[in-house]
Parts: sequence; structure tokens; C-alpha cells
Amino acid sequence: MGEPERILVTGGAGFIGSAVIRLLMAETSCQVLNLDKLTYAGNLASLRSVAENPSYAFEQADVADAGAVRRIVDAFRPTAVLHLAAESHVDRSIDGPAAFIQTNVLGTYTLLESVREYWAGLPSDQRAAFRFLHVSTDEVFGSLGPRGFFTEQSRYDPRSPYAASKAAADHLVRAWHHTYGLPVLVTNCSNNYGPYQFPEKLIPLMILQALEGQPLPVYGRGDNIRDWLYVDDHARALLRILEAGRVGETYVIGGRSERTNLEVVRALCALLDEMRPIGRNPDFRGPRHARRYEELITFVPDRPGHDRRYAMDPTRLEQELGWRPRESFESGLRKTVAWYLENRWWWEPIRSGRYRGERLGLGEGKRG
Repeated sequence: MGEPERILVTGGAGFIGSAVIRLLMAETSCQVLNLDKLTYAGNLASLRSVAENPSYAFEQADVADAGAVRRIVDAFRPTAVLHLAAESHVDRSIDGPAAFIQTNVLGTYTLLESVREYWAGLPSDQRAAFRFLHVSTDEVFGSLGPRGFFTEQSRYDPRSPYAASKAAADHLVRAWHHTYGLPVLVTNCSNNYGPYQFPEKLIPLMILQALEGQPLPVYGRGDNIRDWLYVDDHARALLRILEAGRVGETYVIGGRSERTNLEVVRALCALLDEMRPIGRNPDFRGPRHARRYEELITFVPDRPGHDRRYAMDPTRLEQELGWRPRESFESGLRKTVAWYLENRWWWEPIRSGRYRGERLGLGEGKRG
């Protein structure tokens, strides 16, 4: 389709969305509008480096607010939509699923309808060039056994309220393509990690807990397996798919980096031992006898319905569109630890206020 000229990014103040916007600002000349509700996980500080760029603008709005979305779409007149707005934390979906249905299902429907109405009114050449890229997750496929990989043909089998809400959104997007002709693309990615990730997720949580000398809670035996993808590699994949992906198709995105949760935590501990040893860490408030961060690992009761293994086969993306991750798990993890060590300004306000590392996902939240 050539380089998009005006891209609407929903959820652009989130972890992946902000990475996409920073990449767009660095490597393209397009206009970008960030539509974000600014929930607890949205953080405009993640976009500090592009905030003054005249090609970037921000609108605070709920993707499920039909009036606001229609007004923004009609005023901005995008040539493409990158839909990343979502509630994304499995543990929070267990405690309070209503927000996930509201944003991930109703919000996707609301956006689709506003975009469809706008798209239908475009001249034929602009309608043909338009794209709606919906960003989803590997969790919609359920749990893998010890062998095999998720592909574009994998059967849907969501196990958590989060996964079910994303699966519903995927189906809506495809239905709007098949029923109304809306030119959509769908992606399903593996676990992302990297700078600017809200510290409820495994990797940033473990880094910050370790730096403070707090316990490092590992669910169950720590043997659940995830495929890890550095966030900037994911952002590059999305832009490549937006540029050259085939309309109506799905692309799975993975880093070919399977690790157990325990392996991830131990790797983080080893990097911190090297880069910020306990003996030279003024923030450490853990046991006085501790010499290595690995001593802080604590096994806790597992998450309800915790999927055993995810792994992605991104062969189609590699062969058809020429994408490859630039970071190995080792290089990406080192960059991530270094970033959190060097960017206290970003995470310290979160850690001292919105989220202090408390356990989530025990199914004890409010109903509905």
C-alpha cells in the first residue's frame, strides 16, 4: 500500500502502542494521532521524546465511546488504523473481567463501526489503500503441549477472561472484513518485553522487586513456558505488516525465544548481579545475608487456569514479508535491564503510587 500518511493509533500511551509511535516518528514522515483513554497502564511519559513533534498529536478518549471515536476519526481522516487499545493483564482479568469486555469487545466493535462508516465514504482509491490492523495475542489459542507451535491456522481456545475478550475482538474484526469488506489485517503476538512496560508484568516487576530487595514471586513451579519478543521488534513487524500484509490475512509474530518463567527470572537476577550488585545497590532492603538476587526467588500459588506453554511459528511473516527479530532474548533482556536501571524517572512514580507490586489474579476481585 505504500507508506501510510495518517495513522490513527489506539492505545498509543500503552507499552506496545508507545513503541509503535516512537518508531513511526523515528522512521516515517506520516502524521500520527494517538487515541488513548489513559487508564492506569497508559503513560504519556513513554512518549516524552516525541511529544513536541509536529507530526504527533494526542486525544484522550475511550475507544468504547462511539461519539468521541466518530468525531476523532472524521476529523483526523486516517489512511490507516493501528488498533492496540486493550486491557491486557491476565491477572487483572481474573479479578475484574468487566473492564476487559468493555474495552476489548465493545471498544473494538465501536471502533470498527466508526471506521467502517468513515471508510465507506472515501473515494474508491482511498478505500482500496486504507488498512485496519488489529493487534492481538497468542493467548487466544489456549495452551500448547510440550511440542508444536501456534500458527495462523491454530484453533481458538481461550482460557482466561482476557484471552476470551481478545478472541472475541479478533472474530469481530474478521467478520467486519467478510461482511462489509473493511480491509483488515490481524496479528497475534507472543509475550512482549522491553522499555516502558508497566511493572505489573513479569520482567519489569522482577527487576524492580529485586532492586528493592523484595521477594520475587514465581507462580507454581515456574515451569510455564512463554515465547518472548522484544517490543521494538514487534513494532517493526507491525509496520511491515501494515505496509505489505495481505488484506484479510492473519500474521503471528514471535521471537523464537521460549523460556520458562523461572529461567527468565534467573536470567534477570544474573544480569542484575553483574550490572547492579547487591553490595553496591543503595536501594536494596532485603535480607542482610543475601549476596545474589536469585536468593529472593519465592514460589507462590499458581494463577487460576494458568496456560502451560505458548510458542509461535512466525514463518509466514519471515518468508512473505522478510521480517526477522533484531534482538535475541539475551540481547533484548540486557537492554531491558539497563533501561530500567537508567530510567528511574519513568518507573518510580508508578512504583510509589499506581502499582507497588501487589499480587493480582487470585480471583478475589469484585464481580462483573
